[in-house]
Amino acid sequence: MPGQHGVLGRSVAGWAESGWGPAAGGMAAPIGEQIHQEVQDYYGKELQKSEDLKTNACITSARPVSKLVRDALERIHEEVVARYYGCGLVIPECLSSCWILDLGSGSGRDCYLLSQLVGEQGHVTGIDMTQGQVEVAKKHIAYHMDKFGYRKPNVEFFHGYMEKLGDAGLADESYDIVISNCVINLAPDKRAVLQEAFRVLKPGGEMYFSDVYASQSLSESIRKHRVLWGECLAGALYWRDLYSIAEEVGFSPPCLVTASPISIGDKELEGIVGDCRFVSATYRLFKVPGASRTGPGQVTYQGGIVGHERELVFDANFTFKSSRFAEKFLIRAGGANTAAPQGCCGKRVKEKICDPFQLLECLRAPGPASCRGGTCGPPGCC
Repeated sequence: MPGQHGVLGRSVAGWAESGWGPAAGGMAAPIGEQIHQEVQDYYGKELQKSEDLKTNACITSARPVSKLVRDALERIHEEVVARYYGCGLVIPECLSSCWILDLGSGSGRDCYLLSQLVGEQGHVTGIDMTQGQVEVAKKHIAYHMDKFGYRKPNVEFFHGYMEKLGDAGLADESYDIVISNCVINLAPDKRAVLQEAFRVLKPGGEMYFSDVYASQSLSESIRKHRVLWGECLAGALYWRDLYSIAEEVGFSPPCLVTASPISIGDKELEGIVGDCRFVSATYRLFKVPGASRTGPGQVTYQGGIVGHERELVFDANFTFKSSRFAEKFLIRAGGANTAAPQGCCGKRVKEKICDPFQLLECLRAPGPASCRGGTCGPPGCC
């Protein structure tokens, strides 16, 4: 089940007393180092277990979890699970032997889960700016490797910043996948985070991540509010800005996977936010080599991915990309006149859903209507 991720979730009065709230000049512009320090203090000192979280901000609607993932979760040390403050699972498909980087890995729960999914030939790296969380993760490496039956560790953890992966020694084009679980909103420089992720990804690599997004560009009063920063809202990107930043960095257009609403539940903060809405959404970005970006084609999933034998719900639009999934797909180049394979209706997606708020409305709509771009064929047809 998705967890709650209430970062710096103190009451408004509590923030005022601490010198961060409106009564103490809370409208002063937040500084990157101050934001980093407050987040580290909260995760390293105030939170001792996941039950200590205070808000429902940053909730991600998890995709259906396979038995393989459920079994893997049961083998993770109880302290690692108790100190986990993420928002659901951010686990893409087809992970065997992959090298994965987890940005904001915390106590290491997702890393130890992925350790089992990539296998002994794969590798998982976690990086987090909170020293206490990194220490918890490192403390249990030997326990998990013994539990998994591995002869040598396939996980490692670094204390560092996701905006400066080079400082931790992470090399260019060294990972197949980068994941992140509701932490990019806390980074003052989102472009630097995506740029670093793009740098360390191999060609064809993927960034698969959840985060908080806003329905509009945030006002100064929101962006400078300390409590809203701490609650993952003041640092949220306007969702359209994700598309422009991803393009600037070099990623292919973002693919929207899931979305779930965020409620605030505090009258004073609701008044500051006004008509701005927030959503927790999962996207996937690909580092597609320029030479391989061709025109439209036709893709048929051929099965074979464990846990997805009958269908692969790639994103909210049933869109399939070619990268590490290539062996699992039949890809035909061509435009709208390309003949559809047997059993496939061949109709094209009428409108690709890019807006997470539009996806929310679709998911809330009564009846059997599909949100997945109007796909009408059998599983595996797009």
